[in-house]
Amino acid sequence: MILDVIRWNVSPEIWTIGPFQLRWYGLLFATGFLIGFYIMQRIYRREQRPEKDLDTLLGYILIGTIVGARLGHCFFYEPEYYLAHPIEIIKVWEGGLASHGGTIGVFLALFLYSRKRPNQPFLWLADRLAIPTALTASLIRLGNLFNSEIYGKITDVPWAFIFERVDPHPRHPTQIYEAAAYLVLFILLVVLYWRGIYDKWAVGRPLGLFLLWVFGWRVLIEWVKEPQEAFSLGIPYLNMGQLLSFPFLAIGLYLLLRKRASPSFNQPLSNPVARSPKSQ
Repeated sequence: MILDVIRWNVSPEIWTIGPFQLRWYGLLFATGFLIGFYIMQRIYRREQRPEKDLDTLLGYILIGTIVGARLGHCFFYEPEYYLAHPIEIIKVWEGGLASHGGTIGVFLALFLYSRKRPNQPFLWLADRLAIPTALTASLIRLGNLFNSEIYGKITDVPWAFIFERVDPHPRHPTQIYEAAAYLVLFILLVVLYWRGIYDKWAVGRPLGLFLLWVFGWRVLIEWVKEPQEAFSLGIPYLNMGQLLSFPFLAIGLYLLLRKRASPSFNQPLSNPVARSPKSQ
């Protein structure tokens, strides 16, 4: 029995001036990137990396995120339609972004970025970017809440939401479930980093924790999430979002459990031993 129901009818738009709109989703998305930029500034300053590189890094990540998320949506969920209508792929403003594709896009962007920067290798960088990425992911899910999208299945739990812009049925607020999970991960990674645990761990282990946490929760929450696309794998109890999560879970488990094969690259540059050519 439903003890209390939250009726959600918040407009996704903050204000509109002529053809221009400011939407909660865009504001939260941008806020995540801005806070993330500040966090990476603090990290680069602490570890004596060139802060001027952050502008370039931000550009790589933005492109990787948007292009990867868009292509992921198009080819993971609606390949037949977009292959028949390729011009539709570029219409990002009409919606359709996939987090798995965004993750692949960011990894590719980091690989390309780090190739020419030996003092910022891929895994070292990914470990640190996991911190602001967890926060940004949480804010993006809140943006989905304001858009009344990515909602859950019909339920009678006491905290159910009625998304009045969708239908009159009480549903799991899966956007809040994911936002909360990613916020907890963000806090955990911040504590691990600023208490020096990163410096003691093998390179790649924080990224492994990130992947296991994010995609582990994704698999679980998908069971109470309403399918957002008319796409079926034909596999009982599994959908595309869960299937795409398994490779990331495998990579995360490997990175988290592997033994350190070489000296860590996690020490600050002020430590000459950790930065000698032999130790790299």
